[in-house]
Amino acid sequence: MLEVNPGLVIWTIVTFILLVIVLRKIAWKPLLEALNRREEHVRSSLERAEHAKQEAERILEENRKQLARAEAESQRILNEGRTLAEKLKAEIMDKANQQSRKVIEQAKLEIERDKDAALSELRGEVVHLAIMAAEKILDETLDENKHRKLIDGYLKSLPKN
Repeated sequence: MLEVNPGLVIWTIVTFILLVIVLRKIAWKPLLEALNRREEHVRSSLERAEHAKQEAERILEENRKQLARAEAESQRILNEGRTLAEKLKAEIMDKANQQSRKVIEQAKLEIERDKDAALSELRGEVVHLAIMAAEKILDETLDENKHRKLIDGYLKSLPKN
């Protein structure tokens, strides 16, 4: 069956030891160096990634703060705008009210002047009609100036309305 051949065993062990020594000198060191370089590369990549993550979080927090400040500033500007608009609205309303009161006052004065002019003209017509009526009644021409003074005195004694 199986026989153990001592020469073959010795040569196998010697070959195995030589193979291990050759592999250790030729392949093992370069493999370990390559693995160590790869491990160092992965470690530095992880550190850079962690640093980049921290930097991104810092920038994100800074952006949030700037956004909050910008929002507060926009609210302040909107409030100032509303306040200014209300102030301008009040000023415009005051000016409009003052102008309308002024126009109404001018209209009242003009109406009063027109009324006085109309009353004066009406008095003149009434005087003239009264003189003409008196002439017809008396059927003679009277002194117009005397009668005008008499009628003007009577009209002035009448109430204005």
